[in-house]
Amino acid sequence: MPSAAAAFRRLVEVFDRLSVPYLVGGSVASSVHGIYRSTNDVDFIVQFSERDISPLVAELGSEFYADPDMMREALRHQRSFNLIHYASSGKFDVFPLPDDPFSRTELARGAMEEATLAGGEIIRCKVASAEDTILSKLVWYRAGGEQSERQWNDLRGLRAVRGSSLDRSYLEKWAVYLQVPDLLERLFAEQEAL
Repeated sequence: MPSAAAAFRRLVEVFDRLSVPYLVGGSVASSVHGIYRSTNDVDFIVQFSERDISPLVAELGSEFYADPDMMREALRHQRSFNLIHYASSGKFDVFPLPDDPFSRTELARGAMEEATLAGGEIIRCKVASAEDTILSKLVWYRAGGEQSERQWNDLRGLRAVRGSSLDRSYLEKWAVYLQVPDLLERLFAEQEAL
């Protein structure tokens, strides 16, 4: 039976073959740059348009649940949709890249990295930078009412592992733009208090 890692690898191949720019974000990115945490899904940030939907669905064929109408609706409303690998039940959340300066910068800063998945399988893919992962997680933490201990622990792990190598001026600039400078300050104040 194919694994979720094989499904992940297949999606990366499809995005590359179709020249659809993507990034892996979320907890996979925070595990690459910080402390590993097992996750049930993979978050892709993808820059694509309606004209990319039919080729994507055709390429994924019968391997994935990929609803073209759901994709079109997600694009129109700038919300995520799922791709589900039938054989492994692997779930992949696809977030259309917003058309804003931060998102374009985040996409441009992504780099090829090795992501370790549950079971120890390694996938080489384009991953959001440590700084952009921190900023995105701060936004998600705020959007969730600043209640998610899991998100905050991911942030602590990123800060602890990357520490002084993080570009603080980049983080501070975009934290203001994303309206999370207080959370960024709190994250680093915690570290300094240790």
